This record gives sequence, C-alpha cells and structure tokens, in this order.
Amino acid sequence: QVQLVESGGGSVQAGGSLRLSCEASGYTVSSNYAGWFRQAPGKEREGVAVIRTGGGITYYADSVQGRFTISQDNAKNTVYLQMNSLKPEDTAMYYCAAGFRGPDYRRSTFLSPAAFSHWGQGTQVTVSS
Repeated sequence: QVQLVESGGGSVQAGGSLRLSCEASGYTVSSNYAGWFRQAPGKEREGVAVIRTGGGITYYADSVQGRFTISQDNAKNTVYLQMNSLKPEDTAMYYCAAGFRGPDYRRSTFLSPAAFSHWGQGTQVTVSS
C-alpha cells in the first residue's frame, strides 16, 4: 500500500521560507515522477512542481518558478519542496503526489493532478502579508 506523508507546513509572513517534506512508503520515489500540488479554498488543485526522480528533470508552475525548488533524497525515499520568497497567494493546502500515469509527457500533463495516482493528505501553508 502506497503512503505519502507530508510535513513542514505552517504559517509565515510574506517573504519567508518553508520546506515541505513528503516521505513515501510502499513506493520508491526514485522509480518514477513525484510532485507537489496545491489547492486554495474555492479553487481547483493545481500543479506546483514535479521532478523526474530518476534523472532530476523538473517542471514548475510559472507562478513559483525561481522561488520554489523541488528535490529528492532517494536514500530517505523523500521528496522536498523548498519555498522561498513566499507570497500571500501561495496560501493553500499542499499535496504530495506520485505514480505518474500520463497520458503523455508534456509539461502541462506533468502539472495536471489527473496525471498522478497516489496522493498524501496534505499540509497547510499560510502566508500573511
């Protein structure tokens, strides 16, 4: 059974930083793709960052490019999201995802929630102005 457990969320002021962690069990993160998605109240879930864990290729949403960094630690079977220069609009529940299922390998597909089959329970990030 695949389990993804997120941690590291919290409340910060604008301009601050947080690092989210996603520890996987029952699944080897180095074997596929993993990503971070977020959902703000009243909005659809959206892709934030995805990494091809076997090769380090990354994809980012335009809104976080240059501020967020996704990385992995295969020995710990963990994926991270370093978030810097946080803005109030980054406030959302952040979810870890794994088990990429396509249907293709376009950037837009990687950042689509429908492309992933395994999900964590989420960790809340709140950024105040």
